[in-house]
Amino acid sequence: MKEKGYLSFVLHAHLPYVRHPEADTYIEERWLFEAISETYLPLLINFEKLVEEKIDFRLTMNVTPPLITMLTDELLQQRYLRYLLERFRLAGKEIRRTKDNKELNDLAKTYFYNFKEFYKVYKRKYNCNLVEAFKHFQDIGVLEIISCPATHGFLPLLNVVPSAARAQIAVGVETYKKAFGRPPKGMWLSECAYVPELEPYLKEFGIKYVLLETHGITYANPKPLYGTLAPIVSPNGLVAFGRDLESSKQVWSSICGYPGDPNYREFYKDIGYESDWEYIKPYVAKAGVRVDTGIKYHKITGKTGYKELYNFDNAKAVAEMQADHFMYSRIEQISKAAPHMKNPPIVTCPYDAELYGHWWFEGPYWLYVLCKKIHHNQDTFKLITPSEYLERYQDVQECAPCISTWGAHGYNEVWLNPGNDYIYRHLNNIAERMHYLAYIYNEPHDLQRRALNQCARELLLAQSSDWPFIITGNTMVDYAHKRIRDHVGRFNALADMIDKDEINEEYLADIEFKDLIFPDIDYKIYK
Repeated sequence: MKEKGYLSFVLHAHLPYVRHPEADTYIEERWLFEAISETYLPLLINFEKLVEEKIDFRLTMNVTPPLITMLTDELLQQRYLRYLLERFRLAGKEIRRTKDNKELNDLAKTYFYNFKEFYKVYKRKYNCNLVEAFKHFQDIGVLEIISCPATHGFLPLLNVVPSAARAQIAVGVETYKKAFGRPPKGMWLSECAYVPELEPYLKEFGIKYVLLETHGITYANPKPLYGTLAPIVSPNGLVAFGRDLESSKQVWSSICGYPGDPNYREFYKDIGYESDWEYIKPYVAKAGVRVDTGIKYHKITGKTGYKELYNFDNAKAVAEMQADHFMYSRIEQISKAAPHMKNPPIVTCPYDAELYGHWWFEGPYWLYVLCKKIHHNQDTFKLITPSEYLERYQDVQECAPCISTWGAHGYNEVWLNPGNDYIYRHLNNIAERMHYLAYIYNEPHDLQRRALNQCARELLLAQSSDWPFIITGNTMVDYAHKRIRDHVGRFNALADMIDKDEINEEYLADIEFKDLIFPDIDYKIYK
C-alpha cells in the first residue's frame, strides 16, 4: 500500500562560537559540553541503533558553522574529555555517598554508566569528531544535513549592508562544503528569519529550499491552497517549507507539550546547586560559581516545590506512550488532508536540536521510539527529508512567502528592541567599513591579507544573533555585551592598523589565536 503522506523532522543544532584559549576554564564553554553529552551523543547513539535494527528512517538536521568549528576544534575536544572525566568521577563519588538509599544509588549508578559510555563512544568510536559522525549518517542516506548562515546572523537586519547578509550565506555554504564534502540543498535561515531581499544570495550559492515559521507560509501571496501541509515556491524559485502548528504544539506547548510530563526529569534541580559547597566545589566553575553537573535526581512531579525522585524506567514508558500519541495524531492529520490535496501532504516539524536531551532529557529516546513505531506499526505515512519530497513532487504552488521569524510574536522583536538596539549602529558601521576595505585592498601584502581576513572573522562573530537574543532573554547578559564589545573593538583596531599600514603582528596573532574560526575565509567575499 502506498503511503498517504509524509513527516519531516528537522533538528536545528546550533550554539554560539564560544572558545577561550586564553583561560583554563570558561563557564560559557560548558554550553557546548552539556549539548554534546545531553543532545549530540544521545542522538548519534540512537541513530546508530536505528541503523543496526534496520529501521527505515529519514531525519534532517542543521549543524551550524560555529558548531561545526567547535566540534572539530582540538582544544575544545580535549576540554570536553576533561569535562567528562570530572562528571565520571563525581558520579562515582555520588555512588559512595548514596549507598544507603537504594533509589538514589540506582540513579547515581546510571549516571556513572552514562558518562563512562559517552567517554568511550566520543573518544574511541568517533575519535572526538562528531561532525564526521553526523556526516556518516548523511553519507549512508538516513540523515540530510542542511546549512546555515556563517555565525547565525539575523539576516533581515544585517541586510542594511547587503554585502554583510550575502557574506553570511556565502561563508555558511563554504563551511558546509568543507565539512560534509558536498554542496547543501537547503538552508536553515537563522531564527527562520525571512525577507525576500535574501533570495538572490540564496540562489547565487545554490540553496534550493528554506524552513519558515508557520505564518511565513500561511500569509504568503496568494494564500497557499494547503497551508503548511505543502511547500510553496517563490517567484524567484526558492522553495519554502512551513512549520506545522499542530505537531509543534504537542512538543513545545507549556500546557499540553510532552516535555512537561510530571514523570520526566526536572531540568532545574541539579546537585551542582544543592550539594554542600565543600563537597561539590571541585566539580563546579573554578571561579566559585555553582553550575549544572548533569546529575539530576528528581522528576518534574508538578507545579510544586517538592519534587519526587526520578525513575528512568517510568520515564521511558511515558515516552513510548507519547510516541504512540504523536504517531496516531499524524495518521489522523494526514488521512484527513490527503484526499483533498494534489500531492501527498508533508508535515514539517522543525525544532531546536538541543530540546532533545538537554531541555527534554527523554527526547532522544522518544525520537528513537517514534522512528521504530512509524516503521513497524503503521503504513499511512513515511519519514522523509525536504529534498526527497521535492525530488518526488516538483509541481509546487507559486506564492511569495511572508516576511517572518520564529521568535516571540513572529517578527524582529526579539532581536531588535530597546534593550539591544544599540548593537546595530556598530554592526552596520563595521559592515560598511569591511565593504570599503574589500574594495580598496586588491593586492594586499601577506600581513595585510591576514589582518583583512581577521576583520572579516570579527565582523561575522559580532553579527551572531545569539548576542541580542541573550540580552532580550536576560541570561548571561554581561557575557553577550562583552562579546559584542570584543569583536567590534578588535575589528576597528585592525582596520585602523590596515589603513595606516602599521599592523601590530603580535596583536594580530593574539586575535587569530582567540577567534580561530573560518580558517579559509577570503575577505574579498565582501567585495
